[in-house]
Formats: sequence, C-alpha cells, structure tokens
Amino acid sequence: MASLDRVKVLVLGDSGVGKSSLVHLLCQNQVLGNPSWTVGCSVDVRVHDYKEGTPDEKTFYIELWDVGGSVGSASSLKSTRSVFYNSVNGIVLVHDLTNKKSSQNLYRWSLEALNKDSSPTGVLVTNGDYDREQFAENSLPLLVIGTKFDQIPENKRNDVLKRTAFLSEDFNAEEINLDCTNPRYFAAGSSNAVKLSRFFDKVIEKRYFTKDPNQMTGFSDRKRFNFKSLHYD
Repeated sequence: MASLDRVKVLVLGDSGVGKSSLVHLLCQNQVLGNPSWTVGCSVDVRVHDYKEGTPDEKTFYIELWDVGGSVGSASSLKSTRSVFYNSVNGIVLVHDLTNKKSSQNLYRWSLEALNKDSSPTGVLVTNGDYDREQFAENSLPLLVIGTKFDQIPENKRNDVLKRTAFLSEDFNAEEINLDCTNPRYFAAGSSNAVKLSRFFDKVIEKRYFTKDPNQMTGFSDRKRFNFKSLHYD
C-alpha cells in the first residue's frame, strides 16, 4: 500500500462550514465527534479504486488537504496559505447551505487557489461580479459540496437547493448536498457516492492520464460569477 500513487485534493471553504467533519467522514467513514477549528492545514488520506469494476481498475491514495482560515483574512495569512496550493490535482469547494455568505465566498476561495500568483487588484469588478476570462484556462476538476442539509426546514429545502444549484453550473462541477453527521449520505451505490467516485476518477485522470497534467479546464463559458443571483429568505 505504501507504494500507491497519490493525488492532492484541496478542501476549501469558510471556517465553520464543516470541512473537517466532511474529510473525516470521507477518509474514516465515521462521524467526527468533536470537530475543532483547523489551524493552517490538516491532511487525511482516502483509498480510492480508480475505474472500479473495470479492467483498468487501480488503487490510489487521495490526499485531502483541509485548509483553514477565511478568505477575508489578512494578506499575510493568504500568503501563508499559498504554500498549500502547490501541485494540486483537484478542489472540493464546501459551503454551508444555511449560510448565504459561505456560498458566495466559494468564488473567492477558487480564485485564491487557482490564481495564487496574481495580484488581487482588478479581480473584483465594480458590480460585484468576477471576471472569469482572466483565469478561464486555470481550473482543475472541481466538486461542490453543501453541508448542514439537515438544518434546513423541510418546507424550505427545495427553495434553498434551487438557489444554490447555479454553483455547479458556474464551476462546471457536480454538486452534493449532505449532513456530515450522517454516513448514509455516502452509502455505497448512492448517487452521492457515484458523484464522489466520478470526481476522484477525473482528478486521477488529470494527474496521470493526460498528456499535459498542467493544462487545466473546467469552468463553463459564462463570463462572470454573479453574486446577486444568491438570495435566501
């Protein structure tokens, strides 16, 4: 097992959205009993069978890098975080379904990770949107995960999911919504488990089975991220 090839996946999102609980669930298949704030970065490993059940099946290590902090933090902290963004093969963007701001901030997290060497000057345009053109060729396989699904009142769940569905379109990524305290959301054979496996397969293919692993694609053709389309009751 020690000789397995591995890929590096960032887990990004605001503090408190449940990244550590998610990573623990994915890697240990257990609920994290006493989650705490992540300082710096925490790394856990999941074993994944690429193209499971086919003649091409191969086992890989998936390193999940849970990056702590806030996108609103000082530039010195952002600079410190940049060391974690090297040699990345995929990104999981995590937001809290009950927290509008955490959904909006996924765009800032993606820009910070994908555009780490660029000056932030000019990234924000006057109407609150992001200009996509400057980093349209700078994306990796992405997965969007919404947490705390259990905390949304049942009569509002459909509305919340409709209002966050555009995130998957903006990032050209599949979307999973779940409760990190309930392992059944990743039960074998479930749609979430299939989406997760498909994402990890894409990450592995990008790293090991493309001619140029540094050629990044993934954003859709829409030019801008529009924050104003995010509204909750």
